[in-house]
Parts: sequence; C-alpha cells; structure tokens
Amino acid sequence: MEENSLSNNCDFASLRPVMVDLPYPPIQVEGQNLAYANLISMDYCGSVSEMTALTQYINNENRLSCNNCSVAKTLLGIAMSEMIHLQKLGELILLLGGTVDFVARSHNGRPVMWTPECLKLPDQLKAMLLTDVEGEYAAINQYRMHIRMIKDAYVNAVLERIIKDEEYHIMILQTLVKNL
Repeated sequence: MEENSLSNNCDFASLRPVMVDLPYPPIQVEGQNLAYANLISMDYCGSVSEMTALTQYINNENRLSCNNCSVAKTLLGIAMSEMIHLQKLGELILLLGGTVDFVARSHNGRPVMWTPECLKLPDQLKAMLLTDVEGEYAAINQYRMHIRMIKDAYVNAVLERIIKDEEYHIMILQTLVKNL
C-alpha cells in the first residue's frame, strides 16, 4: 500500500544560536528602578522587541524550511539568539522591580500588550529578509535610545552586548539578500 506523504528534510539537530562569540556581562542592576524596568519591557515585548523578532524569525523559518533549508537554518539560529536576549531582558526587568507579563509599559506608563499584530510577514524571501534587517536596525536604535535614558552601567552593558548580536544579524541578513 503506497502512502502519499510530505516531509521536511531540513535537519536542525546541530543548529546553534547565531551570535557574536563574546560573553554576556553578568545580569545585575545597581538597584531597583521601575522606570528602567518599563523601558526594558518595551525591548522585551513592545512592537519593536525581542518577542516580535523571535516570533517573526520562527514564522519565517517555518515558511521556508521545506523550500530553502540553508536560509531557514540561518533564521532559526538568529531566532535562538533573540530568545537568549528575551531571557536576559526578562531577568533585568525582574531585578529592576518590574513584571514580566508580555505587557510593554511606555514612557507614560500606559500598558500595551504584545500581540501578533506587531509582526511583519511578507511572502517573498527577499522581502522577508529586508523586513528582518529593518527590524534589527529599529531594535538597535531603540536600545541606543534606552541606553541614553538609563543610568545603570550594568543594564547598559547588557544592552550594548545585545546590540553586538543585532549588528551581526544585520551583516548575515544582508549577505543572504546579496546572494539571492
């Protein structure tokens, strides 16, 4: 009896996070500061955030894995590093006295819950990659703005280290676009 089946032959078993080969600084803060926690919550789960990036990369990887394994693997590796960023930001938020609940608290304190509406999911590969590059640049700009507002050397060291990964992601994504 013949059975029709489809399978994904893209092997993700040995995949590692796509990130700069540098350690992260210790996750610590100078003291509790709810204003800083609220800023970091925007990086955690705002419209420009690690939650948005992670979800967008995973979605793109899923849509590509059957047809373009090498790009799918790269996107999943980037998603893995975004997950690490999300985890580190969550730790900072808690140490700063905030709450990790997928609600970004803006400068005016108004809560905004993260939703999939934050995602940009183009259908074409080049558009996907260019949207991802745009998202990385937006994240870097937001991190830099938050670094200027936060006067905690420990928090800023973590944000600076995350920026290094985001810059690396841009380089990788731009190379993928160039090779299309």
